[in-house]
Amino acid sequence: MSSVSVGRVLRRGACAGAVGALLVAGLGSGVAFADEAQTDRLWIQAPYEQAVTAGADGAAGEYRSLALGLYHDNSNFTVSDGRLTVDVSGLAGAVDVAWPANCAPNHAGTVAVCDTGDVPTDYTPQVELRVRAAAGAGAVQGAIEYSAEATGPDGKMVAPGAETFVTVGSGPNLGVKALQSVRDVAPGTTLTVPFSVTNTGDQAAHGFSVKLWATYGLDVATRYPQCTYTGPDTDDNEYTPMTYVTCSFDTEIAPGATVELPEPLRLAVTGHALYERFDYEVQPGGGATDLDVSDNGQAWSITARNTADFAVHGTRVSGQAGDTVTAAFRFTNGGPAWVGNVSSGDPVAVIDFYLPEGTTATSVPDTCNAAGSSHYACTLPMWAKPDLDVSFPFQLRVDRVVPDATGRVVARPEYGTSFAFDPDSGNNSATVTLNPSA
Repeated sequence: MSSVSVGRVLRRGACAGAVGALLVAGLGSGVAFADEAQTDRLWIQAPYEQAVTAGADGAAGEYRSLALGLYHDNSNFTVSDGRLTVDVSGLAGAVDVAWPANCAPNHAGTVAVCDTGDVPTDYTPQVELRVRAAAGAGAVQGAIEYSAEATGPDGKMVAPGAETFVTVGSGPNLGVKALQSVRDVAPGTTLTVPFSVTNTGDQAAHGFSVKLWATYGLDVATRYPQCTYTGPDTDDNEYTPMTYVTCSFDTEIAPGATVELPEPLRLAVTGHALYERFDYEVQPGGGATDLDVSDNGQAWSITARNTADFAVHGTRVSGQAGDTVTAAFRFTNGGPAWVGNVSSGDPVAVIDFYLPEGTTATSVPDTCNAAGSSHYACTLPMWAKPDLDVSFPFQLRVDRVVPDATGRVVARPEYGTSFAFDPDSGNNSATVTLNPSA
């Protein structure tokens, strides 16, 4: 086993961001107090911008979907009769709009009132608007404007206005499809990635580039001469262990065409795989700008049928009253799998240390914080390789001698109480004993 200090592990891991990680902010706590006046607000959820592509040879383009909805803050209130008004008059003649069944457009088809019903506190799409470039549309920019109201406990609620900036453009528009997550994959399996690139733009892409990211438990088995490969243990991947691949292909992609890579892209699921992620991204070549980057990249979730044995190891120390002693407990991952929270970026484990009776901590590791008068919580980075061995040295002052004073060390996930992948929960706790009698 390799042994490293907790400081080094943090420099290598704690600063890592998840690859393509997507964080969703809360929309309101709904917490209220009886002696305070409760308030609530209504909000519109809509994309900030959207690109649509002009059709080839003057034809109409392909439809793009806009997911719209309303939400409010305070879960103690019921908000109903949501009405979202959508105004596309600023793009009249440049775009065609397909209104969903819950929207009632005016005679010109440029403004509609959409019935969203009861309004939730967590955003969920309630209106799916479809927009495309109109036949003969040139390069145009404009905005779709929104207003909304609903009925709350005190009557009408009005949301602040919102808008989506729409660009009708000409050029290549490459996209790759999302892949359905796979679960319970046996280590040693080779997976074929159904990777293809479609051009929904009105101009050809003169070649294209590809970027691939594979987490530590995956190996990119297919080797293309048009690609360069960086392995998971190089300096470039110091913070998050992964394989990084960059490629440049000269294949022409005509408008409406779909192309594949020169040979199937294969991933090997290694013996230390568990929670894996494969990210892939495509861009047009020749310095061209893609008209809509929203579908240029995807992430594939792969979960292997594997385990990782997390364990903590206590210690026994002795000291007289007034002495300061070093009590260093350890965390190890016995494998065979690595564990990485590559999507959330959360610590892979939290270790609770409850001090032995009669002691005070005078110096603690940088990753440990007081969680009570005699309780510290220590965090690990977002990943743990199978050979990880981390020491947490605490300096404890002996305030009074208590024979067999026992402190407790417990490893747990940041959220929840147990590790689903760990086959032996019995070694997730240990003791730190001060002045053992035997």
